[in-house]
Amino acid sequence: MDKIGTRYDSKNLEKKWYKIWEEKGHFKPSDEGEPYTIVIPPPNITAQLHMGHALNITLQDILIRYKRMQGYSTLWIPGEDHAGIATQNTVERKLAEEGIHRKDIGREEFLKKVWDWADEYRKRIVEQIKAIGASCDWSREHFTLDENLNKAVRKAFVSLYKEGYIYRGKYIINWCPRCGTVLSDEEVEHEEREGKFYYIKYYFIDSDKYITIATTRPETMLADTAVAVHPGDDRFKHIIGKEVILPLMNRKLKIIGDPYVDPEFGTGCLKVTPAHDPNDFQIGLRNDLELIEVIDENGKINENGGKYAGLDRYEAREDIVNDLKEKGYLEKIETMQHSVGKCYRCGTVVEPSLSDQWYVKMEPLAKRAKLAVQSGEVVFHPERWKKVYIHWLDEIRDWCISRQLWWGHRIPVWYCQDCGKIIVEEEPPEKCPDCQSKNLKQDEDVLDTWFSSQLWPFTTLGWPDETADLEEYYPTSVLVTAFDIIFFWVARMIMAGYHFKEDKPFSDVYIHQLIRDRKGRKMSKSLGNGIDPLEVIEEYGADPMRFTLAILAAQGKDIKLDTRFVEAYHKFANKIWNATRFVLMNIEDYEETKLSKEDLKLEDKWILSRLQKTRTIVSDAIDSYDFNIAAKSIYNFFWSEFCDWYIESVKPRLNSDERTTVQHVLVSVLDSSFRLLHPFMPFITEELWQKLGVEDGEIIASSWPELKKELLDEDAEAKYSLLMEMVRGIRNVKADLNIPPTSKVQAYFTGSNPDNETKFLIETLANSEVMEFQENKLSNSVTAYADEKYTIYVKLVEIDVQKEIKRLEKKYSKRVKEVGRFRKKLSNEQFLKNAPEEIIEETKEKLQDATASKKKLERLIEDLK
Repeated sequence: MDKIGTRYDSKNLEKKWYKIWEEKGHFKPSDEGEPYTIVIPPPNITAQLHMGHALNITLQDILIRYKRMQGYSTLWIPGEDHAGIATQNTVERKLAEEGIHRKDIGREEFLKKVWDWADEYRKRIVEQIKAIGASCDWSREHFTLDENLNKAVRKAFVSLYKEGYIYRGKYIINWCPRCGTVLSDEEVEHEEREGKFYYIKYYFIDSDKYITIATTRPETMLADTAVAVHPGDDRFKHIIGKEVILPLMNRKLKIIGDPYVDPEFGTGCLKVTPAHDPNDFQIGLRNDLELIEVIDENGKINENGGKYAGLDRYEAREDIVNDLKEKGYLEKIETMQHSVGKCYRCGTVVEPSLSDQWYVKMEPLAKRAKLAVQSGEVVFHPERWKKVYIHWLDEIRDWCISRQLWWGHRIPVWYCQDCGKIIVEEEPPEKCPDCQSKNLKQDEDVLDTWFSSQLWPFTTLGWPDETADLEEYYPTSVLVTAFDIIFFWVARMIMAGYHFKEDKPFSDVYIHQLIRDRKGRKMSKSLGNGIDPLEVIEEYGADPMRFTLAILAAQGKDIKLDTRFVEAYHKFANKIWNATRFVLMNIEDYEETKLSKEDLKLEDKWILSRLQKTRTIVSDAIDSYDFNIAAKSIYNFFWSEFCDWYIESVKPRLNSDERTTVQHVLVSVLDSSFRLLHPFMPFITEELWQKLGVEDGEIIASSWPELKKELLDEDAEAKYSLLMEMVRGIRNVKADLNIPPTSKVQAYFTGSNPDNETKFLIETLANSEVMEFQENKLSNSVTAYADEKYTIYVKLVEIDVQKEIKRLEKKYSKRVKEVGRFRKKLSNEQFLKNAPEEIIEETKEKLQDATASKKKLERLIEDLK
């Protein structure tokens, strides 16, 4: 058993132990025991990790370390995502600073530069993950553009195509003019903005009569090919089949009847632009309308826009509105609030556009994925996310998987330039199977990043090859992820797992919390309220940060993070360090012995019983993903029960013939506490467990504490809990009467007389002298504790009673006002309706504390009188 320094220094021990763990192979599966597998949600390579990543990684590591200690063959697979749109945007911006556009240097040269970026940032991400303490198996690290994953992606695409799930079609898509690519519906973020409704007159042919159209996007009128009304709208039935003239373009538009039109919205007349609106596109299909495109891939008006050709879409809007005013077509403009779709990466307003793209038929794949969750094969934690998941599957649309990018998985499709044959194969064909021509051209597009990510749980284990890892570790055990990618990723992984592996990809899905700032705001660059986990680790250490995140991770609640919380749990780390130092200083002469229960005193039985209860709470809580309950339980046990109560109880016995018994209990409790704490605070527990020297090897590979039912002792817990209340009562009297804690007071019992063991502990813990038992209350005494059996009084010496009564009455008056104020607040319906839940709970706690303090003061004043 080695001595330790006087100061907890996280920096040195974190680097030291991570290196040792990795070198000794502790992160690799043991190949013994039941497999337990997690695949890391691969971070994007576009930036460094944020606190959301730190939370995600910490919770996964808690699970892995816990299961490893339980004897499972644990495998945690790390990796990174190539993040197609985000990475290409980032590198393009970097090149733009040098005055270079990707098209200037060509696809091959551009991809070299992106690979350089990827290699650099992958290394950074790995170092950041290691700094958090993640015990991933780095020998199995993957990247979504690894050759094996490329092979898997090609296999998946070709299989889905040949099975009829993948098809190519011309449909309305979400186009980002800034990123120059299509976006899926899930990649479009919507926000409420103030906009304008433009009311425009469409005149009938050769008539001064007109109908009025209301639109928020007048620039799209350049591509109108019809006007639609509801066929049941009595106001407009008579004009169906007639024609109007498109203002500014002088094109004839037929008035059609279509059930999509909402008679209550706008004017009840709808301009139909099939090439620039998804709903209009469907109207166009039903009514065989012409498709005219006027907005190009850069967000500019094309040659079909007449005099507005070449203008940006918003410049064109301004000119069109001015022209409509000038020519008398603009009836009025109204301000309104409406939802605007933005690119989730760059924030540019998306443009619905007509485009040839590759799609996956989702409805048939979604059926099995929905059944998996409904039947409990895959379980969501918290359960409320199950409804969100199922609702999305019920409303699912076909998935557009092609992206107009250079960075990503190139679509494995080739076009014969001579006969037009489309060839879909895993490997590049040498010639056209129809005409034998070698004049083949591969599709320019790449696949949506999520196409490769959906395969992650089994491609990281070797699929499409039948590997030993795939056989042993698939399906995986749990996915830990954030709610915002349930649709992007979770649902698609479940679909892909059942389709390609005929099995679920994981049994559980734990949706972790969103980290907000201390005011409850979402962390963002624009607000400047983000917290860098590496800076937190640098200042406080990885263990305090991990423990903070775990203890705040209550299911279903976002985390309001303040670095002051990390500072508080840094103090906990110091407490662990100093308590261990005290124990080590008092066990230098200890020789392990086997003690019988008869050797144990009340406090020994109590702490050992509490240890068993804590072990069960921590185990059950981790098993149910209640990380906060597990962390709070071990925190309260170690700081309060072990340090503040047990150690203080046994200090006198360390200088007696009971020293060996106390040493045995101290070592046993400290050993088990380190093991229970290890998943949360791996570095400090490894360092101190080594100093304790109870076993060879490392704590990371040690066993989880077993439940020792023979040490459970309800009687000892009840008796010691009563003792704690008595001690608190004496301490409170001292505090209320301004008696220093270091001053010894006299206390005595009435009612019943406790045993000598209880009296001795009261004297030790309350710095008091227990007098002879008294039949009745003595003068100048105040009540410290009372129940149906015992009453404890503190005898006051050298105190100005009248002065003390006045002081306490003033304090009592203040408490009465506080109780009234809190009660009034909690009876206010507006407060209960509008205040955040945590503020209401905090007010209830304040009322409870003020009420208890008021009652205590009442008793003290009565005793003194």
